[in-house]
Amino acid sequence: MLVAELKPTEEILGYLRPGERVFILSCNGCVASVGAGGEKAIADLRAVFSQNGHAVTGSLLAPFACNKALVGLRLLREEPALSQAHVLFVAACGVGVQAVAQVVDKAVYPATNTVTYGAFQGLWPGEERCQRCGQCLLAYTGGICPLTTCAKGLLHGPCGGSHEGECEVEKGRPCGWQKIYDRLSKIGRLDLLHQCRTPHDRKAHLEVPGTRRRSTLWDLERLED
Repeated sequence: MLVAELKPTEEILGYLRPGERVFILSCNGCVASVGAGGEKAIADLRAVFSQNGHAVTGSLLAPFACNKALVGLRLLREEPALSQAHVLFVAACGVGVQAVAQVVDKAVYPATNTVTYGAFQGLWPGEERCQRCGQCLLAYTGGICPLTTCAKGLLHGPCGGSHEGECEVEKGRPCGWQKIYDRLSKIGRLDLLHQCRTPHDRKAHLEVPGTRRRSTLWDLERLED
């Protein structure tokens, strides 16, 4: 059973610079069932941005944000509204946010935190992976998760062993932080690498609400484990 929640308003607004315009994409799949996606997420986010001086240029309700081909086609239809936005906020699981970031040349920010996936990892298999850390930081890393892309799961930059864009742990494997640097350079947001962040709480993904743990779906997934 996927467990996700919308990020606190203060955190969402903290990603934005004054006057930036926003486009909202919300997944109508897994996260919609737990109230962190679907039409409700679009309405909630639209209210937050509008009330705090950030115009919403448009929105898209995607069946499954983890399907890059489908999302890419849907966003093409929204090009007029998308082109007017400075950033794109995505209400989806960590895989969905990363998938969207792969198909647009804009800053893509997560509107949700993913706590657990239960017994599955995305409906459309791809290279994107999510550690369901409960403190999604994709806004700072260009929509590329350092916990899963970096072989060592480093959160604040590459290790000393990275050489010419290659990971020292596995020959031929691209350095995750080189990919993050290249992505941020492409969208003109290298300034994000200079922002200091509080230490990551590695136990946050274990804090699944008791009401979720007592559900029938949760019990069935524990049996599968």
